[in-house]
Amino acid sequence: MATLEQEYTGNANSIDDIADKIYAGERLTLEDGLRLFNYHNLPELGTLADYVREKLHPDTNDTVTYIVGRNINYTNVCWVRCKFCAFYRTPGHNEGYTLSKDQIFEKVQQMVDVGGIEILLQGGLNPKLKIEWYEDLLSSIKQKFGHYGIILHAFSPAELIYIANISKLTLPEMFARLKAAGLDSVPGGGAEILTDRVRQEISPYKDTAEEWLNCMREAHHAGLKTTVTMMYGSADTLEDRMEHLIKTRDLQDETGGFTAFIPWSFQPDGTELDYERASSFDYLRTVAVSRLILDNIPHIQASWVTQGPKVAQIGLRYGLNDFGSTMMEENVVSSAGCAFTMPLEEIERLISEAGYNPMRRTTQYNFLPDGVPQGSPLLASK
Repeated sequence: MATLEQEYTGNANSIDDIADKIYAGERLTLEDGLRLFNYHNLPELGTLADYVREKLHPDTNDTVTYIVGRNINYTNVCWVRCKFCAFYRTPGHNEGYTLSKDQIFEKVQQMVDVGGIEILLQGGLNPKLKIEWYEDLLSSIKQKFGHYGIILHAFSPAELIYIANISKLTLPEMFARLKAAGLDSVPGGGAEILTDRVRQEISPYKDTAEEWLNCMREAHHAGLKTTVTMMYGSADTLEDRMEHLIKTRDLQDETGGFTAFIPWSFQPDGTELDYERASSFDYLRTVAVSRLILDNIPHIQASWVTQGPKVAQIGLRYGLNDFGSTMMEENVVSSAGCAFTMPLEEIERLISEAGYNPMRRTTQYNFLPDGVPQGSPLLASK
């Protein structure tokens, strides 16, 4: 029996009927998405995606946002052994580490010194760390740096599910405690592809697709906004990608808790998986189709870490409206052979050169015209 992907590969000579639906504001189906993925006129996909971007942001369609933030990978100790990950070290490995609070404070201070606002905390599933460790870390950062308006965007669903399990807490109980300690929002890492067939192949010990989605559901119920990612280009088919997008859209219909979607391509170097690196063509069509299908998620964020700045810049005409974070530090993707870094000035140049106005933002996509949050001591030096 032919898969949906095979069935719709031969039906992609024209997408005029889908374009009519887009211009009429009608929601696209999974089958529509498969036809778009198999439509090889990339500029036409970009035109449709750019139309939707402008329609979603009529007052700011000449603006591309970014955030000054820093990734801090607080531990690389992880027992899950995902085949696509070159960052983790198993418990007891001599290259395993867990940063001290003083080391983390130093990294936060370096970000604050350049006007940064967001700390993205992500690490492995470390059996030695229970909820008390995370509560202490969050509250200590807030106590020391809270007057700078620091936003703690922390812990992927895989980490959060593990924290709850190892601490013998329900997800609502865990979210209540972490939020009280200073957690502001949740990054959408670890989604990979939200089909169990793919997850079983590339990360068999990780949470299931429904467990990941339910963790985000509980985060939203706790009043925490989140992002959502999609790592494509490993064991996934186009049908898997579309299932991921539809599941994401369905949860957004239910909770409204996703602020942004970030598609990024699997990076094979140093991993246990033998797949070809995804092309720039594949990235741009994935961005465009994502923008067209996810009609209820306001922002699509660039993945310049995996694709490089030039492709991300082109993506601004394919539905992207956010250039992501300055990051300052990134260890997970770079462990798989991707070493793109980006200074603040370069982000602004790339946005301006593409014909848009660069604008700093918060994690919640509030504009920061002065570059720093109101009330921050940094305003005194401006």
